[in-house]
Amino acid sequence: MQLLHQETRYEEFIRQHVDANMTVEKCDTEIKKKWIYNVNHGCKYTNTFILSNNKQVKDICNGQGSPYKNTIFTKSRAKFSIVICKLNNGARKLNCQYNGRLHSNVSVVVRCEGRLPVHYVKNIQTFESNNATIGKISMDSKSVPTNIHF
Repeated sequence: MQLLHQETRYEEFIRQHVDANMTVEKCDTEIKKKWIYNVNHGCKYTNTFILSNNKQVKDICNGQGSPYKNTIFTKSRAKFSIVICKLNNGARKLNCQYNGRLHSNVSVVVRCEGRLPVHYVKNIQTFESNNATIGKISMDSKSVPTNIHF
């Protein structure tokens, strides 16, 4: 993909992170087609796609989000489905291969500038518990649940 003009940070964010039609099977082709690489043009280790449209994601920075842990980041009030594409070991540029995973019921955390999302920070999964005294357990994407029993 050859960019015809210098992208704004918002346009780059939309290209790299918003795709309502993304599926786990399309990680390799979409990352290549959308020219998503590290700054050094190597394979990006992980990339997250929000399965939504530009307006719903833009709304996070326009009243549909709340400050995240007293930082400059904003957490979505709405829940989204996302596809996380994670690089396979040993993959190299032009042959980047990814495994995709679908996650549902996720809040996303972004950095907003000028009421526009410009950086994807993380996702936060909320697990529903069948123990009424516990309710919802907020899980950050790097957390390991310790109180879920099988």
